[in-house]
Amino acid sequence: MRLTIARKLALAITAIVIISIGTLAWVTSQNLKSGFIAYLSDLERQDLVRLSKLLAEDYRQNGNFDRFQANRRPMRDLLDQIRNQPRPENEDAPAPPPRRRQREAAADDRGDRDERRPPPPPRAQDRPPRDAPPEQRPPIDPMGFGQRLSLIDKHGTALIGPGDAPGGSIQAIMLGNERIGTIRLAPLRQISNASAIDFVSVQIRHTLWLALTLILVALVFSLWLARHLLRPLKSLHQVTAKISKGQLDARAEIISQDELGDLARDINSMAQNLERNETQRSKMLADISHELRTPLTVIQGEIEALIDGVRHITPAALESLHAEVRHLNKLVDDIRQLTLADSGDLHYQFVAMDLRPLLADLLQRFALRIEQAGLRLESQLDDMPAWIRADGGRLTQVLGNLLENCIRYTDSGGQIVCSLQRNGALLELSLEDSAPGVADGKHALLFDRLYRADNARSRANGGSGLGLSICKVIVEAHGGRISATASQLGGVKILIQLPYIKTP
Repeated sequence: MRLTIARKLALAITAIVIISIGTLAWVTSQNLKSGFIAYLSDLERQDLVRLSKLLAEDYRQNGNFDRFQANRRPMRDLLDQIRNQPRPENEDAPAPPPRRRQREAAADDRGDRDERRPPPPPRAQDRPPRDAPPEQRPPIDPMGFGQRLSLIDKHGTALIGPGDAPGGSIQAIMLGNERIGTIRLAPLRQISNASAIDFVSVQIRHTLWLALTLILVALVFSLWLARHLLRPLKSLHQVTAKISKGQLDARAEIISQDELGDLARDINSMAQNLERNETQRSKMLADISHELRTPLTVIQGEIEALIDGVRHITPAALESLHAEVRHLNKLVDDIRQLTLADSGDLHYQFVAMDLRPLLADLLQRFALRIEQAGLRLESQLDDMPAWIRADGGRLTQVLGNLLENCIRYTDSGGQIVCSLQRNGALLELSLEDSAPGVADGKHALLFDRLYRADNARSRANGGSGLGLSICKVIVEAHGGRISATASQLGGVKILIQLPYIKTP
């Protein structure tokens, strides 16, 4: 049989309950036995005190305890007298019956004091019936009180029992202020009375039955609890099995609001991301195939025309071939960089640096190209140092791509504005250009791989469609963010936010 998580959980709960209840039952039974013995021992100590008083009275009448050494009968008579008397703390107990040797009884309520009543017979629990067989007679001393008793005179001589028995109870026999002897009672080790044994056995049996019932209830409850808790796992198992088979549209049902519910939400989020990534991968493969096919088709057509003699080998024809090869090489290089970034192999060398000199140098290098494109450049840089931890080469690559896009996708006569300012713990670098812009709702798509806005930002303007994707990867590797919004100049505004450091 396969040991599922539900069975494991049920077995674990049941085992814990069995151990707990079993231990509780065993401890309870042991405490019951020891407590009952302690209770009997306490009663025996009370009897020991009463016996010491009777012995003191006997000593006062006889002057010694010698008769107890020669004959056990006097001691048995004293013990019988103790057993026939109610305990002092039992206020509701009836008056003690008359002694065996007592000859007088109380007169009746009508005043007939001359008529004597016969002494009442001994109680059944105190005196065995004489005509009963010996094996059916109840024991006179069920707890072995007399057998465990020792009587020691004032000289230390043991008249009854051992004089040096360890443990137990010791009671001095006092006559006035004089100690005339000691009685010692050995401890009660076990219960020998049949009634007491039956009482303890019944209590232990009831405890064990209760423990067994609780264990069965715990077993049923643990099975139900295991099934209830693990029911969401069945749904999760089905969903993950579908995802493993490529069914990325599978979603788990959120049954509970606990950790399993969180796991279901995480699996749904994972499936959603996998589905989106698979869609993007398929689209990217199709786009890359299309992007590669276009320059290859142009190159193939140009070469075939040269071979067939349709076109002559001229500098213009060679320049056209060279442009297509450059475009193809740029596309392959961008794809390689994105692949390295996805696999974590795009390395960085972070150092503390001031962003202003790097940005000013880059704007100066692009100033001539911006002027040749018929554009006007405006820079707004704060005078305060702008220290960050960055890889200067990678950051130059990002800013170069952004400036290249501004030059490529801005109409002649337009404007480019570059600004740098500090906003709390962030440095904000923005690049804005004038028309044409991007349709509303399409700005976030500019960072998708191989995405181009329609019309204005087409392949006719050059580029591989991967530049902004590479910029996003690099900026995020620096702990920053990059976003695109509509510019007040009519074009696109690219905002880069990088963590600011106070000192280099």
